[in-house]
Amino acid sequence: MLGGAGLAAAAIWPGGRALAQASDNVVKIGVLDDMTGVFADQQGMGDVVAARMAVEDFGGRVLGAPIELIYGDLQNRPDIGMGIARRWYDQEKVDAIFGLGNSAVALAVQQLTREKNRINVTVAAGTTDLTGTACTPNGLHWTYDNYALARGTVSAMMAEGKRKWFFLTSDYAFGHSLEANGAAVVRALGGEVVGSTRAPLNESDFSAHLLRAAQSGAQVLGLAVAGTDLINAVKQMGEFGLIRRGLQPAALLCLLTNIRAIGLETAQGLVFTEAYYWDQTDETRAFSTRFARIHGRPPTMFQASMWGAVTHYLNAVKAAGTDAAQPVMAKMRETPINDFMTRNGRIREDGRIIRDMYLMRAKRPAQSRGEWDLLEVVQTIPGDQAFRPAAESECQALRRG
Repeated sequence: MLGGAGLAAAAIWPGGRALAQASDNVVKIGVLDDMTGVFADQQGMGDVVAARMAVEDFGGRVLGAPIELIYGDLQNRPDIGMGIARRWYDQEKVDAIFGLGNSAVALAVQQLTREKNRINVTVAAGTTDLTGTACTPNGLHWTYDNYALARGTVSAMMAEGKRKWFFLTSDYAFGHSLEANGAAVVRALGGEVVGSTRAPLNESDFSAHLLRAAQSGAQVLGLAVAGTDLINAVKQMGEFGLIRRGLQPAALLCLLTNIRAIGLETAQGLVFTEAYYWDQTDETRAFSTRFARIHGRPPTMFQASMWGAVTHYLNAVKAAGTDAAQPVMAKMRETPINDFMTRNGRIREDGRIIRDMYLMRAKRPAQSRGEWDLLEVVQTIPGDQAFRPAAESECQALRRG
C-alpha cells in the first residue's frame, strides 16, 4: 500500500535548474510501518500524521526543493518490507525511511539502506541488534530499545521483591530480543527466570501459555509481546483470575493505546517503561492537542517521536546543504536533539539515540479524569542509565582504536 504526495512546489531558475542541492530536485521521505496489523493502533497512520505535521511545520520544502512524503504497509513480513524499501530506493528515489515498526523488517532494511547509501531511522522497532551486531553508519535507532524497556520495568518490579519471573514471548526477532534483555536484567539483579513460552505473532488464545506461567511458581509474568498480542494476553490474565491470584503482569513494551484497549479495571497498576506521555508538560500537551485534532486521540510515543525524527532529519539536510547520506548523517550526529519530547538527546556513534525514559504506571479507574487520562509518571530514568553502555555494545563503530 503506497500513498502520500508532494507537499510543495520546487523553486526553479528561469532555465529550469532547481535552486536546491537536493538530488532529483526533491527530498523524499518514506514512512514504512504496520498499517493494518497488530501494531497499527500504535504506529500506523498516526505515524504518517506525525510525519506530515513535521513536514508542514518545516514549511514543506528544504534547500528550495519540495519535501515529498510517501508511506507503506510492511505487514510485519520482512519480504514485503524489503520489497517496498527496495522499490522506494531504486525506483522512487526515497532519501530516508522512517518507522520500521517490526524488528525483523528493521534489521533487513537497515542493511539494504547501507548498501544503497541512504538513511534509515528506526522509530518503532525494539531489537538492540540495530545498534549492536547489525549497526551501520546509515542507521539510527530513535525512540527506545528493548534494553531500556527491560531495565526500567524489571528493576522496578525487583525493587518490590518480585524475584521469580516467567516470560511470555512473541516468537520473532523483537520478542526474542526483549526476553533476552529482560532475563539478563533479572539475573543481574539476583532474580530467577523459572521458565518461558513463545507464542506466534498475532496469537488470539494465550490460555495454554498462561497456564504454564501460572504453574511455574513465578511471581511475575514478563510480557515480551506487543500491540494486540499484549492486549489479549493481559485481558485473558484478568479473565482467568491470574492477577487476583498473585501473578503480576509486567509489560515490557506497552503504550497508551494498549492501556485504553485493556481498560483500567484490568490494567490498573501495570508498570512499564516509555519514552513519552502526552500529559507530562505544557509542550507535550500542546503537541497532543494538535495531533488529536487530526488523528482523534493523543499520540503514542512512536507517533510523537516520529515528528522529532523527521524534524531532526530535515534540519540536518538544511544544515548540510544537501540530502546526500553522509553529510546529513554527520549533521544529525553532531546536533543535540531538543523538542517537546526530548531534552538534550544525543546520537551515539553506534546510532543509538540517548534520551531520558520514564517508568509509567496505569492509573486506578477512580484516578482517571478522562478518556485518555490513563497513566502516571513514576520515575524519570536518565538516558545514560536507561540504555546499554557503549562498552557493552557489539557495534564495530564503537570498537575503533
